[in-house]
Amino acid sequence: MTFSIQGIAVARGIAIGRAVLMASGRHDVAHYFIEPEQIEAEIDRVRVGRNAVVEEINRLQQTIAGMGPKEAPHELAALLDVHLMLLQDEELIEGVKHWIRERLYNAEWALTTQLEMLSRQFDEMEDEYLRERKADLEQVAERILRYMKGGSPVAHPPPTKRKTQQDLLLDDSVDVPLVMIAHDLSPADMLQFKQSVFAGFVTDVGGKTSHTAIVARSMDIPAVVGARSASQLVRQDDWVIIDGDTGVMIVDPSPIILAEYGFKQRQAELERGRLSRLRHTPAVTLDGQKIELLANIELPEDAVGAVQAGAVGVGLFRSEFLFMGRQGNLPDEEEQYLAYRRAVEGMQGLPVTIRTIDVGADKPLDDSRRDDAHLNPALGLRAIRWCLSEPEMFRTQLRAVLRAAAHGKVNLLIPMLAHGSEIRQTLSLVDFARAELDNRGVAYGPVQVGAMIEIPAAALGVRSFLRYFDFLSIGTNDLIQYTLAIDRADESVAHLYDPCHPAVLHLVADTIAQCRALGKPVSVCGEMAGDVVFTRLLLGLGLRSFSMHPAQILAVKQEVLRADAARLEAWAAQVLQAEDPAAMLERA
Repeated sequence: MTFSIQGIAVARGIAIGRAVLMASGRHDVAHYFIEPEQIEAEIDRVRVGRNAVVEEINRLQQTIAGMGPKEAPHELAALLDVHLMLLQDEELIEGVKHWIRERLYNAEWALTTQLEMLSRQFDEMEDEYLRERKADLEQVAERILRYMKGGSPVAHPPPTKRKTQQDLLLDDSVDVPLVMIAHDLSPADMLQFKQSVFAGFVTDVGGKTSHTAIVARSMDIPAVVGARSASQLVRQDDWVIIDGDTGVMIVDPSPIILAEYGFKQRQAELERGRLSRLRHTPAVTLDGQKIELLANIELPEDAVGAVQAGAVGVGLFRSEFLFMGRQGNLPDEEEQYLAYRRAVEGMQGLPVTIRTIDVGADKPLDDSRRDDAHLNPALGLRAIRWCLSEPEMFRTQLRAVLRAAAHGKVNLLIPMLAHGSEIRQTLSLVDFARAELDNRGVAYGPVQVGAMIEIPAAALGVRSFLRYFDFLSIGTNDLIQYTLAIDRADESVAHLYDPCHPAVLHLVADTIAQCRALGKPVSVCGEMAGDVVFTRLLLGLGLRSFSMHPAQILAVKQEVLRADAARLEAWAAQVLQAEDPAAMLERA
């Protein structure tokens, strides 16, 4: 039966494919396709893991057999019996084999997929005792995965082939596009999908500018977040359509609906083709204003895509993604230096702005470091506050950035500053890092040092910032969050997250004006920069440097080429004074 689920649109486009459910237990497993000749080896990996768990349970049973009822109550023995029974369940074993043989899933993916299928069956059982056995099943699967961990390394999965609408309707083979359905995806999870088999994703939670959404846009794949119960309503292998333009997911679509969305896909591809012709066209307004269109990237390898998209530099390299998902094993100076150097060299002489590590709130380093101890992590020890509390780690990063600057133009960007004491301490550590490299006789290059304006206190005190820094970058995502007291990752208040709020627009406009008055460069690197709805307004406010995801550059460039910046100034001033700025933007 066809039904739809409404969420929040965060990354444009249409994805059509089969659903892959991330197991509710949030198993940390890789998803990749294997070659046909690897099938038996993958099945054997699961068999070995299962046998190891069976042996472990048998040993435990022998141990408790010699204990008294106080040391080993009867319930413990019964629990082990249940686990042993589940391990030998044919539906579990045959199901895993099916996903490996028929879909060429890797062993871990096959196991978690079958676990999800069986978990749904347990949820539908009327008997309460049987329903509760779902937890036992998850524990069994976790133990098998634990034994399998450390096996063959994860291969880079091949990209999925694009299929025509007729292919989708008729072909049920392995290379049908897949879409991920999950309760939530951390930024570290998202990194795994950069080269993955997934053509789009939907999550139950999240907001329009949560970092999961931001990375989705950088990957240029359709995505919907805040879809509430999507992961509970969709079943493994269901056909689904993700409409990233309207925030709708359609489950089990009819042939007519499939045909309609297939047409929309083709239209979007034609539009991409038209925009691609602008790649080498300079971004200059009708009245001759040169506009700098920069790229936001997460990994050094993203530099290639930035150049291909026509970016004239990197306005924001989110260095924290080098640190995520490493279970506390943070990159050392040499590893960071080589990563930053790859990004610098990948930009082929164009400037690269590296933001120092910005973790906390919705960007924990890994799952083990989620800040659940504080009521509001977004207001806690994050970004520069965390760096200043870990000066040795921070100096390591600063030295790596300075060394990378010997290979090209590098700017250093500091996030979440609010206090003069933080500014002075940060700049002192930059000088300290230079001195450490001098003492070691290690080469490094000059860097321009800038600050993120993303806290209202920073925007209101921008003149003092300009006394210390070479340039400023407005991070509109956090600026909106902190100005309006809205958690941007919380779908329950997502409707209150408003880039058009007069208070937000005034803070942005004043920051741009102050920088222009003092001749200091300023850019916007938040989501507003890549949203064509705001391009003309920002031009009218005097912004001449935009930094966005590479996938958004050509659409923004098209708006720039059609704009007369001088004429937009008076209109932008009217928008700032309007009671309802959003309505004026819609009519423009």
